[in-house]
Amino acid sequence: MKKLYPALHAYRNFMIAVDDTHELYVEECGNPDGIPIVFLHGGPGAGCESYHRRYFDPDRYRIILFDQRGCGRSIPHAELKDNTTWFLVDDLEKIRQHLGIEQWALFGGSWGSTLALAYAQTHTSKVAGLILRGIYFSTKREIDWLYQYGTSLFFPDYWQDFLAPIPHAERHDLLQAYYKRLTGNDEIGRIRAAKAWSKWEGRTATLTPSTKVLDHFTDPHSALSIARIETHYFVNNGFLKDDQLLRSASALINIPGYIIHGRYDMICPVDNAYRLHQAWSGSKLVIVEASGHAGSEQGIISELVQATDELAGVLE
Repeated sequence: MKKLYPALHAYRNFMIAVDDTHELYVEECGNPDGIPIVFLHGGPGAGCESYHRRYFDPDRYRIILFDQRGCGRSIPHAELKDNTTWFLVDDLEKIRQHLGIEQWALFGGSWGSTLALAYAQTHTSKVAGLILRGIYFSTKREIDWLYQYGTSLFFPDYWQDFLAPIPHAERHDLLQAYYKRLTGNDEIGRIRAAKAWSKWEGRTATLTPSTKVLDHFTDPHSALSIARIETHYFVNNGFLKDDQLLRSASALINIPGYIIHGRYDMICPVDNAYRLHQAWSGSKLVIVEASGHAGSEQGIISELVQATDELAGVLE
């Protein structure tokens, strides 16, 4: 079973202004002359963590990480203005051009897989390979599964904590109820809603409870951006037409692709990965047994590192 590569530091980091509102944090690590690969974090709104650098062989890859609009070290924090999937796709192009990269690989998990698919289907010629984990299409079906009825059946005790900030009269549409509070003027109510929203996601992300994952999701700085940005995206179905990314998967036919998904993923059901694999000729699907959603679970880590090693062999 493969493990993460040893810890490493960025050899360069900088801020890039992508419009009059947003500045993004970008960093590079690994081999400056290696295969360019960009890490796309989840959420939307979660931001990058230091261990995200470690899925890649630092001798073979030029590893690029950035915090998407409104999260992590990007500014302004938790900002919703001009924050959509298609702005993020454009941001990726601006970063690629700024770094002078002709073609790069994309590595994305959960919402990061959504963004990777949207970018790859828009800028196909710029994508050398895709490694996707915990496939998410941002459809109403998936949003309802996690935030209205579905995942709640497996975590009824945690679900009660998720319901707590919302009055009974509004529980028929929990997404809208949370969105109202997270974008409202009541600061105390906003923080309470952010913590409850993010705690629900952190608790359901792993097959067995993980203090480390839960601590990240419930950190006040992370919780606010995760909850505000996620509800903003999800009330708009990810700014995508339903099943748009699946219906456009044929555009990926010539791109080497790896799909990694936990068998017991309660956030993004495994049939997402199976349907993408069926629609994407030539992709490789690995369903990881005894694993949930999080990219930090050992079985998921092993398959992701295996995929980055294999892709390096293909692209070198």
